[in-house]
Amino acid sequence: MFDAHLHIIDPRYPLTPNHGFLPAPFLVSDYRERTAGLGVTGGAVVSGSFQGEDTRYLESALTQLGEGFVGVVNASPGTSEERVLQLDRLGVRAVRLNLYRGPRRSLEDLEALARRVHEVAGWHVELYLDTADLPELAPVLSRLPRVVIDHLGMSQVRQDLLLKLVDQGARVKATGFGRVHLDVRQTLRAVHAVNLAALVAGTDLPSTRARRPFSPDNLDLVREVLGEDARAVLTTNAEDLYRPGPRPAVQTTDR
Repeated sequence: MFDAHLHIIDPRYPLTPNHGFLPAPFLVSDYRERTAGLGVTGGAVVSGSFQGEDTRYLESALTQLGEGFVGVVNASPGTSEERVLQLDRLGVRAVRLNLYRGPRRSLEDLEALARRVHEVAGWHVELYLDTADLPELAPVLSRLPRVVIDHLGMSQVRQDLLLKLVDQGARVKATGFGRVHLDVRQTLRAVHAVNLAALVAGTDLPSTRARRPFSPDNLDLVREVLGEDARAVLTTNAEDLYRPGPRPAVQTTDR
């Protein structure tokens, strides 16, 4: 499988308490131990809100994990094009915005940042949000070039708007089953019925703050619900999503 959502927590690098919370270490060696036997061939290392914009931990993690793994970073609206390209060369493929923890961002800042990173490096934006907030968020998200929504949208509220975004091209992570407040089977079926390419699966390890941590049974549930289509959800959909984006055109000057 391609693990579309995992965290590495390395205490050698700065961690910022978030609402008083600091996670326990979870190293690359821990990740390999927890996923042994799952057939993981690659994945997306996602920066948590507690890691801020310091990417040294990510650089170390990607070096250790090797080919097939990419990064997702936190970024501020003022992030320069040079910094985006630098991170792209390191293997970063997306920017993540947690709408409930970390620095508060206006919808205008969210849209500007999402457009900049897509134009500069082909990145998409990943959003930790609750579908209950989609009445306010959906008009902006529908305008963005590429959107990924974490953890099945977290709740059942206004799932109709989630499915409308999926119909417009948004992707949804089949992750965090132990943290959501929804019917996982129903949501998997509903999203998949709208767009066969929309769902991407991941472990969400080490499942910080979740009521129940990841279990291999989560992947069995995906296979049970989606049948033959589960292979795409577990592998090829995410491989396509995290494939390197287009590079900016080279500017030339006539002489």
